[in-house]
Amino acid sequence: MSALFSDDFDHGLDTGTWLPHYLPQWSSRAESAAAWTVEHGALALSIPPQQGLWCEGIHETPLRVSGVQSGCFSGPVGSTTGQQLFAPGLLVREEQPLWTGWTWDGGLLEVRARMELSPRSMASVWLVGVEDSPERCGEICLFEVFGDAIDTGGAAVGQGVHPFRDPALRDDFEPLRHPIDVTAWHTYAANWRADGVDFLVDGVRTRTVEQSPGYPLQMMIGVFDFPDRGRPGDDHVPRLLVDEVRAT
Repeated sequence: MSALFSDDFDHGLDTGTWLPHYLPQWSSRAESAAAWTVEHGALALSIPPQQGLWCEGIHETPLRVSGVQSGCFSGPVGSTTGQQLFAPGLLVREEQPLWTGWTWDGGLLEVRARMELSPRSMASVWLVGVEDSPERCGEICLFEVFGDAIDTGGAAVGQGVHPFRDPALRDDFEPLRHPIDVTAWHTYAANWRADGVDFLVDGVRTRTVEQSPGYPLQMMIGVFDFPDRGRPGDDHVPRLLVDEVRAT
């Protein structure tokens, strides 16, 4: 089976494929820029202490993000048209013309990743509709790991499907515990079929969802920090490293 898409980041971050910003329509490209490097052929996203809040005063809880995404779209400034609308009545602050570096429409998608988290941070890789039409907004989440769900015995890894405003989907997402060290490299995957999605960790099926979006999805890779969960003197820098993205 040949690869339909593969990026091992050996030659850096391809800005023809990845936009190094997180949902810039709700803030701006300047305010949503990711902190990233490429280390030994892996994309490394981090949140250094000096990084500001994302959507300060708009997002309900204080949040800092470094993310890259393989597509972007919004309506004009002042409209409510945009990807991953996170609050009712949210308005576009900076228009983002339709752009797709890469979208996926089914098959097996594998992501080799590791993460360095504290109890106040989270890392995730997911896929969402471009939302060029409002109902084309469903999500397939390969993994979502919160630092406060990690202990010496393993970690809770969330996987599943979120509908958002897609009436054809229902929420089916579950964080299941796995005896893995998430600071080490692991392969998280989703096998997207017309009638469902199988989720895997290191080649072992972890759960199956009997539904799937019916339109192409763009990819989102991000690390998140929640400052209000921190303690005085907490200067941990959360990181998410991705060594390869491969779709077959």
